[in-house]
Amino acid sequence: MRAVILAAGVGRRLGHDKPKILLNFGGRTLLERHLAILAALGVRDVVIGIGHEALAIERALEALGQTDVSTIYNPDYEQGSILTLWCVREALTAGGPVLLMDGDVLYDRRVPAPLIETRHADCLLVDRAYEPGDEPVKVGLVDDAPADFGKTIDPALEPYGESVGFFRLSEGTANALVQTVARMIEQGGRERPMEDAITDVIRTGDPPFGFEDVTGQPWIEIDFPEDVDRAESDILPKLADDDG
Repeated sequence: MRAVILAAGVGRRLGHDKPKILLNFGGRTLLERHLAILAALGVRDVVIGIGHEALAIERALEALGQTDVSTIYNPDYEQGSILTLWCVREALTAGGPVLLMDGDVLYDRRVPAPLIETRHADCLLVDRAYEPGDEPVKVGLVDDAPADFGKTIDPALEPYGESVGFFRLSEGTANALVQTVARMIEQGGRERPMEDAITDVIRTGDPPFGFEDVTGQPWIEIDFPEDVDRAESDILPKLADDDG
């Protein structure tokens, strides 16, 4: 299985220039933690979509001795994250199942593990313990399957929980995602977030996506300065040894 990590964004809301994937928690960057966890899960074929401060990420990989990790540069990283999905399209569609992951998440190794073990060909992770609001990417269910996805979902659906930002895609769904991205860009959607393309694929999936519930496992997406504070004070002390 491959993993494709998206780490091209500027992260303006944090108020500094460092790529979010190079934020350091407990002496290890998010990048180092991603690679250690994936290796512990048996995933060593890793591709990272980079853009902002790309050279710094390349140098960090070199310092870690991760010469087998591939990077793909998105020159338009200041536009919508959908363009990073487009840049990594060959990695997504190289055959077989693939993990698609946001790079700006601090998490325990038990969070992505269900995506390796799941019975679902296409699967996302949901945390029911979330704070309602405009920021969380929500998942709505119909007949116990994800039917809508996004910061705003169909008002007829009760949000089941928040998406962690990690997905397992079958070969067919990965191809469908890339086709959706191409169509959205063609229609003038270069500023759109990558979640819009994923929403389209989830809504039209046949068979539908499955999900794994990771409520209670420690994780946090890093978007704001207060997320950094919470990551250090609340999440970091709860993490299991990454490569244990």
